[in-house]
Amino acid sequence: MPDLIAIPETDGLRIALAYATPDNLTGQAVYAAGAHCALRPVAADCLHRAVCAARRAGLGLIVYDAYRPAAAQAVFWRLLPDPRYVADASLGSNHTRGVAVDVSLLDADGALLDMGTGFDDMRDQSHHDRDDLPPDVQRNRHLLLGIMLQAGFRSIPTEWWHYELPDAQEYALLPESDMVRVVAD
Repeated sequence: MPDLIAIPETDGLRIALAYATPDNLTGQAVYAAGAHCALRPVAADCLHRAVCAARRAGLGLIVYDAYRPAAAQAVFWRLLPDPRYVADASLGSNHTRGVAVDVSLLDADGALLDMGTGFDDMRDQSHHDRDDLPPDVQRNRHLLLGIMLQAGFRSIPTEWWHYELPDAQEYALLPESDMVRVVAD
């Protein structure tokens, strides 16, 4: 698909597509084995800038999701039809536009930094502005936020891990791609 480019692992960037494993909100693999991390080129450039910024701080990034086929979005919407956390599949997701990425931070040894909740934890504790989280968790979330904003992304208030291009809605929804096939329906 010419609108998407594959994002490879590099120094400072680990790819761990959560929806290719059962370790996600569905409890099952949604993407087929061999799924690739992919983004539109402009989002890929922003991700590259974020990786460089994280490396300057002695950190790395881990990507849990990027481009998401519409069929996968439909699976998530059927499971959790809450627009605070999942975009209505009939309207499309910014992941399906290829301009959103779900990420977290890794320390210098490649271990996940504590963000207070796991990725895909669809509860209030995953919102950015939480006064009930320990200072180290607040610091880690703010560090990730700063890295991603500096790189050209914007955040949403309900998911500390989700970042997208500021003009995401201007990009067309992408058709299904061979880079990411859906197995769960």
